[in-house]
Amino acid sequence: RRTGIAFELSERARQKIKQMLPFKPTGAQKRVLGEIARDMAEGYPMSRLLQGDVGSGKTLVAAEAAIIAIESGYQVAVLAPTEILAAQHCIYFKNLFSALGYLVVLLTGSATAKEKTRLKKLVSEGLVHIVVGTHALLEEDVGFNKLGLAIVDEQHRFGVMQRLRLMEKGPNPDVLVMTATPIPRTLALTLYGELDVSILDELPPGRKPIVTRHVS
Repeated sequence: RRTGIAFELSERARQKIKQMLPFKPTGAQKRVLGEIARDMAEGYPMSRLLQGDVGSGKTLVAAEAAIIAIESGYQVAVLAPTEILAAQHCIYFKNLFSALGYLVVLLTGSATAKEKTRLKKLVSEGLVHIVVGTHALLEEDVGFNKLGLAIVDEQHRFGVMQRLRLMEKGPNPDVLVMTATPIPRTLALTLYGELDVSILDELPPGRKPIVTRHVS
């Protein structure tokens, strides 16, 4: 395997995670975070699929993984397929990290040229902890100071080369891809060994059950 970054789940990171959590995590969230943390501690890049129904808390687990990377001195990229979803993620991360002192920015294609230039400069100088964005993150002139973790939401909406383009922006960063409904290509990736799998099979208290239907 390629040599990657060995992240430490330090005591400081543990305290930051506790400080961030808006509610008591479910047993499934604790189990999945443990799987991710063990992967991140290894000396090769993590390549893990996080699967769970809408409302199961995938983004919260991704935020916990982001803290591990940030507290080890690295940056985090969050790639989403649409500007609406990217904006939602940005707001969510900003709210979670408001008390932790992390800088979260949004980079999308609709930003003005002046705003893009300003954000890209902040990212390349390492002043931004988390960059949330759309395909705009994949542009050649987007450079990271120290990218350690790439999070891809709705990974089935991106091609293999697009994910590779994001991974090439760091020194073999860890990769966490998320989906609520795995498609055949996603399942093939796990079958042929590219992705390890973590499943959130428990909803937080008070969430309505999710119904998934197949329509011909």
